[in-house]
Amino acid sequence: MNSTAVSTADLDLIQRIIPHRYPFLLIDKVTDIVVDVSCTGVKCITMNEPQFQGHFPGMPIFPGVMIIEAMAQTSGVLVGLSMDLVDKNAKVFFMGVDGVKFRRKVVPGEVLELKVRALRGGGRVWKFEGKAYVGDELACEATFTAMFDQPKA
Repeated sequence: MNSTAVSTADLDLIQRIIPHRYPFLLIDKVTDIVVDVSCTGVKCITMNEPQFQGHFPGMPIFPGVMIIEAMAQTSGVLVGLSMDLVDKNAKVFFMGVDGVKFRRKVVPGEVLELKVRALRGGGRVWKFEGKAYVGDELACEATFTAMFDQPKA
C-alpha cells in the first residue's frame, strides 16, 4: 500500500493498522492525513456505547481517559501509515501522558475531532501533541508518548 497517497482512513483501514476492536475501538475514521506529520481522528459519540451505563446514569459524559485513548488511536493510524505497518499486526503501547487538561464535557450526540501532531517520530518511539474538539470548542489537550512494536516475521 502506498501510504503517502492516503489522505483518509475508513474503519476497514483503521482496523488493518491498529489492534483495537469494539468496544474499545474509539475512532470512526481518520482524515487530513499528512504522513509523518499530523491527522484528524473522528469519533461520533452515541448513547448506545457501553460506558454510558455507568458514566454517569442520568447524565452521560464521555470519559476523559477515553478521549485521550481516542487521540492515541488516531496517532497509531498516523504512525501505521508513516511506517508502512498496514496488515503487519503492530502493537502500540502508551509510555507517558503529560499536560492533560479537560476543557468541556463531551456528551452523546456530539462529534469529537481528534487533532494529533507528531512532535518526534520516525523510529519505534513517537511523541505527539493531541487536541480534541467538539465543533470549535477545545474539549481536551495532552502530549503523549507511545512505543510501536511490530512482531518479527
